[in-house]
Amino acid sequence: MGVHAKICGLREPAGLDAAIKHGADMVGFVFFPKSPRDVAISDAAMLASRVPAHVACVGLFVDPDDALLERVLAEVPLRIIQLHGQETPARCMDVRGRFNRPVMKALGIATAEDLEDARTYEGPADRLLLDAKPPKDAERPGGNAVAFDWMLLQSGRRPAIPWLLAGGLTPDNVANAITRAGAPGVDTSSGVETGGPGHKDPEKIKRFLQAVKRA
Repeated sequence: MGVHAKICGLREPAGLDAAIKHGADMVGFVFFPKSPRDVAISDAAMLASRVPAHVACVGLFVDPDDALLERVLAEVPLRIIQLHGQETPARCMDVRGRFNRPVMKALGIATAEDLEDARTYEGPADRLLLDAKPPKDAERPGGNAVAFDWMLLQSGRRPAIPWLLAGGLTPDNVANAITRAGAPGVDTSSGVETGGPGHKDPEKIKRFLQAVKRA
């Protein structure tokens, strides 16, 4: 089985279509007003209508209340709910049970201790997304174009449930990241943008996904 790939922060048809054409397994829509990749629910619904059944639509939320999740799910056929805030294992289980969707929990990683802490989500979450911890002055928990030390994932520290590697991944470094981290899946957002956050580059998406396939 190949390495799974997710393209996140999609806001425009061109980027979405490139992700689908070149083999993304998951496409992500951000529902977080502080992010430059935030997308209106109606726009996400329009984009999701272009997604074929074999590609999973993922909704990224940061400490969402139930009302927001209900509003989005009423219009957007999300297959996976990605929680990217300070959600506890108990909240992950609550969201999964209440909305009948698999939960992917994003966690900031900087040290081996962070990977040990991540184990508390194995079970409460269906999948983990291991991202770099954001810079201290960052306004958002992810999409900051920074990476962590992929070698931390050696020596048996990899999660025991499905997981994706994120943080600073680009078409030029993703193959190396997969090899060094032993990643079964990868996620990128800023690494396939040109001209600022939120502006996906179809050619970079193509190159990224081709690099993943070669890895």
